Amino acid sequence: MAPTSEVLVLEEDSMEQDVESPVTIQQPKLPKQAREDLPKHISKVCTKRKIQRYVRKDGKCNVHHGNVRETYRYLSDIFTTLVDLKWRFNLLIFVMVYTVTWLFFGMIWWLIAYIRGDMEHIGDSTWTPCVSNLNGFVSAFLFSIETETTIGYGYRVITDKCPEGIILLLVQSVLGSIVNAFMVGCMFVKISQPKKRAETLVFSTNAVISMRDGKLCLMFRVGDLRNSHIVEASIRAKLIKSKQTKEGEFIPLNQTDINVGYYTGDDRLFLVSPLIISHEINQQSPFWEISKDQLPKEELEIVVILEGMVEATGMTCQARSSYVTSEILWGHRFTPVLTLEDGFYEVDYNSFHETYETNTPSYSAKDLAEMASRAELPLTWSVSSKLNQHADLETEERGKNHEDQTERNGDVANLENESKV
Repeated sequence: MAPTSEVLVLEEDSMEQDVESPVTIQQPKLPKQAREDLPKHISKVCTKRKIQRYVRKDGKCNVHHGNVRETYRYLSDIFTTLVDLKWRFNLLIFVMVYTVTWLFFGMIWWLIAYIRGDMEHIGDSTWTPCVSNLNGFVSAFLFSIETETTIGYGYRVITDKCPEGIILLLVQSVLGSIVNAFMVGCMFVKISQPKKRAETLVFSTNAVISMRDGKLCLMFRVGDLRNSHIVEASIRAKLIKSKQTKEGEFIPLNQTDINVGYYTGDDRLFLVSPLIISHEINQQSPFWEISKDQLPKEELEIVVILEGMVEATGMTCQARSSYVTSEILWGHRFTPVLTLEDGFYEVDYNSFHETYETNTPSYSAKDLAEMASRAELPLTWSVSSKLNQHADLETEERGKNHEDQTERNGDVANLENESKV
């Protein structure tokens, strides 16, 4: 009996351990909508998944391309490939290209001198070499550098008794010019890229939702830290949210346009001072049915894109940022940053990201529209209801008058009959 009791105790202990230990159930790799259809007890046990950004706050896209088999396409556009490389790789390629070309042509100059026998007649005044004062590979390498960079110290010089050297001089000069144009062009384009200009275009840390002119609006703020302005600046916004179609197709990271004044021209900015970009939440808005309580439950991301031309270079610049649900503040407004000083306007960027609370209904824009329509219904119905009431009263009065007349006529007839009798 002792072994059986020990087994029972062990089983009870294991059951208690199973009950107390957290249950972790690995779900299959299914779309989000399919995972939501799992039993509720499984969904409650699973931990809340962290929202993954599509675009980071600094504007870099959080997307990595994998399993790209057609790598030859990068070589077909070698110029863009070199410009897109990081600076350390770009500088390494820059140095390697020049070093390899100098070594290549230096080797050819040394081979010409070796084949012609110039190495065997070093110091012989009666011998006319292909290149004067070329006595080895090092001197041939230095002559190659002088030729390609057009330095020309004057100590080593090609003679007119070497036609193969003249042809090589022409080839090296042409190829050297091509290499210079290509590499210097890559470096110039990389240096003058407007990516650094986008770092002085700032977006507010949070987006806000509040009432503006009696309508629920989604707002965020943009600003330019430089005195040189962005020419023809324009703003646009995208909603990144996965969806499922009526046919059951799951579309991950579906992109939906958010109207920030496209039809009214408010999306074209004169970005001299910080501006608040507003999106009116109406029936065409993707936030039409989202309330304050429902907003934290949504898995969405708002990507904002500011584009324009750099005034100094004329190149197109693009700055990006994003807002997830935790960065959208319901019932807040932005603190004013523009003040009037003596003869000029001053922008206080210390308050650029600050917000303050304001009275904002927690209902969705759809619910607010329905409540407003219900509040207007008695006003529209009052006139018709009163007319109907008047019509009913008139019909009732007419009926009563008709009954009184019939009763009077009957009384008169009875009196006449009685008098006759």
